[in-house]
This record gives sequence, structure tokens and C-alpha cells, in this order.
Amino acid sequence: MIIDFHTHAFNPKIADKAIAQLEANAGFPPLTRGRTEQLIDRMDEWGVDKSVLLSIATKPTQQKVVNNWAAKIDKCEPRLIAFGSVHPDAEDRCEEAERIKKLGLHGIKLHPDYQRFMVDDPRVDELYSFIEELGLPVIFHAGFDVVSPELVHCPPERALKLIKRHPKLKIVLAHLGGNERWQEVYDILAGVGEEMYFDTAFTSACPDSLMLSIIRRHGADRILFGSDCPWDSAALIAEKLLRIDLTDDERDLIFSKNALALLGMND
Repeated sequence: MIIDFHTHAFNPKIADKAIAQLEANAGFPPLTRGRTEQLIDRMDEWGVDKSVLLSIATKPTQQKVVNNWAAKIDKCEPRLIAFGSVHPDAEDRCEEAERIKKLGLHGIKLHPDYQRFMVDDPRVDELYSFIEELGLPVIFHAGFDVVSPELVHCPPERALKLIKRHPKLKIVLAHLGGNERWQEVYDILAGVGEEMYFDTAFTSACPDSLMLSIIRRHGADRILFGSDCPWDSAALIAEKLLRIDLTDDERDLIFSKNALALLGMND
């Protein structure tokens, strides 16, 4: 089984506008036009069995709309595992996190760059503690993002402060711990924290040797396969993991077993 822990699609009402804006920022074409049916077509093409679908509330007013749509997709698309999102500036952020769990969503996506907060900002501690009490995993965009090129909101050194303050919070740092900050990830984050995972989303540019070093230091049991579709290909990331010097057991953990355990879907 292959589970892609990091994919994106949008409500059809906003998909065209959202993907056009993101494409303009990225400077290269996406692999879908942001529709769930296109994501599933890519999954079929790439041999992916299930995908975690990540949505982001970029404004406090978007929380409920984003989460209602995610809950609808989670119920009607059996191959998609939907996460919700809360905005740290929303007055009802904790209430919305609780509603995410009641809706049956499987975790929470936070994007410090789009939501304009530093990952270790003490003002978000209450939200982190509440999410921990709910038992939900929270996935962060980590490292560089084109939307905020001058200020990285989740660099490895700040992520480490978050982990030390919330050691029981189930954290996933996307992009192998920090997009384009992989040497810092190896030096600062790899091997830290019992509940902290990295995913492999958008890591085609990470040197093979450095990826292997990060996995070895952090442990294959805390690495999650991810693509960041529509911005990277699950097939290319899978080829990378097959190319580097991992054992079959380590690949099984990365491709699906770690995700199933983290999401409580082993039964």
C-alpha cells in the first residue's frame, strides 16, 4: 500500500482561482487544476492507494467553510483522508479544532507562511495544547515558501522550540522538516522528539545522500511518504525512495505503515 500524506485540492467553487494564484506564485505549472477528481486520476497514474487531503484556512472567516467541504470530501471519497484547518487569529480557533474532530476529520493543517504566524509564537501555545488534548496530528508547512521568501515562518530552529514546549503534540513537519533547509534539518531536528514526523513532500530537489542521512538520523519509523501534489509527483518521490539505500522494511514504514499508525487506521 502507498499512502500519500500530503496532497491538495480545492472546493470547485474556488479551485480555478486558487490554482491560478498559486501557479503565478510558484512560477511553474501544477500537475492538476486543483480538483479532487484530478487528484484521484493522478493517484491512479502513480500507483497511490490513498491520499491525505490538506486544506488551509488562510483567513479566520474561512475556517468553517473549509472544514465543512473537507468533511464532505472525507465522507464521499473513500480514497481521500481529509484534514481540517484552523486559523491562529480566529477567536474560536479552539472551538473549531474541536468541531474538526467531531466532523470526523483526521488532523489539522497549519501553514505559518500563509497564516502569518511564527511557528513558535507563544500566542499559539493555547491552540497547540488544545489540539494535543484532542489527540489530533497537526501538519505544518516547514521551510521556504514562495509566498514569503524573505521570512521563513517555520525554520528548523523555531520548530525545535515548538517541539520542546509541546513534546506530546503529534507534529508532522512537511518537506522533510524544512523545504530547502535540509542541511539545517539534519543538524538541528533529525532525531528530535518522540512525536515528531517528517513527510517527503516536494523533496525532488533534496540531494539523495542528504535525504538518506536525515532518514537514518530521524528514523524511518517517523518518515511519511508525501508528494505535495499538484506541485510534485508521487511517482518521482517514490522513485527517489526506491533509489536510496533503504531496506524493504523501512520503505514499507514510509510508504504506508507510519501513516496508518499515526492516523489510528491500523485495524
